[in-house]
Amino acid sequence: MKKTYFFSDVHFGLQERRIETAKVDLMLSLLDQIGREGKKLFMVGDILDYWMEYKHVVPKGHFRFFAALDSLVRRGIEVVYLAGNHDFYLGKYFDDELGVKTHYGAWQETIDGKNFYIIHGDGVGPGDTGYKIFRSAVRNNFNLAWYRWFHPDLGVGVMDYLSKLSRKHTYAEKDYGEKERLIVFANEELEKEPFDYFVCGHRHIVKLHRLKNGKSFYVNCGTWIGGMPTYAVFDGTEMKLMKAKTNDVLFAEPPSPLVGAM
Repeated sequence: MKKTYFFSDVHFGLQERRIETAKVDLMLSLLDQIGREGKKLFMVGDILDYWMEYKHVVPKGHFRFFAALDSLVRRGIEVVYLAGNHDFYLGKYFDDELGVKTHYGAWQETIDGKNFYIIHGDGVGPGDTGYKIFRSAVRNNFNLAWYRWFHPDLGVGVMDYLSKLSRKHTYAEKDYGEKERLIVFANEELEKEPFDYFVCGHRHIVKLHRLKNGKSFYVNCGTWIGGMPTYAVFDGTEMKLMKAKTNDVLFAEPPSPLVGAM
């Protein structure tokens, strides 16, 4: 059975050239694997450290990655790009030029009989009012029209600055266990509508965690910043979190608890 892949928080363009080159090389290897073994790829936000396009201009760079995405789509792999807090405005370039489907907010889909709730994770649940206002302002159609009057060099510079602000705002990379905001949010959403997997990113903490109903799982794809890039893969039966460099299993879905077990 063909597999479904997920990764998030790659932040291409953030680090020095040597590190970025190695990161792209590793990503191209993973995309080639997806082309051979996969049927669908979800990029769960913050794939680029910032992105903002004009009608006729897009930021330079990322050519090898974009070419690999285009090749993946041409091989029949469906690719979905969910916007994160660094993906300020994805525009039409990915959809029109690369065949990648872009989406803001949550994406819900049934895959191989399992229900998935997929979201980057920024600004969900109560609170975080300041960021929610910031996000709405950045993606507001009026503000986008005003922004396009800037020369692209100035406009991209503004996006770079806002990206740094967004990074400072993101929560510290600390695992709060059951009190983790995204886990709390996942459990709340689970009470409204059942799903099997809540897949997210944003927190830069790779994690596979059983939710309160004892059957569903919280899956955080982790980050490609640092020494252990990770991705998630669903093979039609179970979810695994993998090390991208070695394809070793980092976390595997634990067996369901026995009914009536103490």
